[in-house]
Amino acid sequence: MTDAVSPEGGRPPTPPGNPAVLTEEDGAVLVITINRPEARNAVNGEVARGIAAAVEELETRKDLSIGILTGAGGTFCAGMDLKGFLTGDNPVVEGRGFAGLTERPPAKPMIAAIEGYALAGGCEVALSCDMIVAARDAQFGLPEPKRGLVAAGGGLLRLPQRIPYHIAMEIALTGDKYPAERMAELGFVNRLAESGGALAAAKELALKVAENAPLALAATKKVIVESADWTTEEAWKKQQEITLPVFTSKDAQEGPAAFAEKRKPNWKGE
Repeated sequence: MTDAVSPEGGRPPTPPGNPAVLTEEDGAVLVITINRPEARNAVNGEVARGIAAAVEELETRKDLSIGILTGAGGTFCAGMDLKGFLTGDNPVVEGRGFAGLTERPPAKPMIAAIEGYALAGGCEVALSCDMIVAARDAQFGLPEPKRGLVAAGGGLLRLPQRIPYHIAMEIALTGDKYPAERMAELGFVNRLAESGGALAAAKELALKVAENAPLALAATKKVIVESADWTTEEAWKKQQEITLPVFTSKDAQEGPAAFAEKRKPNWKGE
């Protein structure tokens, strides 16, 4: 989770009145922006707490179905604020982990919109999301070994789940940067956009997802995420436990009714 590349991680904190994390709503989509462009959006304590608060808002509001995480100023995130960490500024939120996200991502879907660098902790933050939209000139990497460190913010746990084992090993052990187009070939990136267009492309994808019922979306994500640890014997039982409340919800009545009446459904998230 460490910024092992850029000295920008040691820049001053975001000035008062200029929040380190911004939020904006677009229908049922919550856009969360890391707002430390002067530091290439390196994660300090303020950023971690800001992301955690935004994720909590996404979780608790019935009118929000999906989140997008992005960075201001043409860079997603260059990693942890190293100098801040050395002075005791902790970029970890208890219960949620590094950047207020990596140990406990939201139950609702999350898209990472990547411009520029997603390195070290920034790559781990992207890995915490469910989908990744990246500009063609974006770059990814886990450069921690170049500084005698380890990608312990989820990078080593999630990367081999996303791409083939041998490629994950190469990325993690070399610490090199890899272009978005190569990561898309590996299935790591869902969609590519032209430079400067990642957020717009991510919004297009998010709005498409948000057309669907929020309870169904959260349950779908939960089954996909958790089923990797289920045995064959327990899979159907556990899936039923998660999905049964969806089938008995008000939204489950609204969906077929809207289809029959040839209108857009009015989801309530209940």
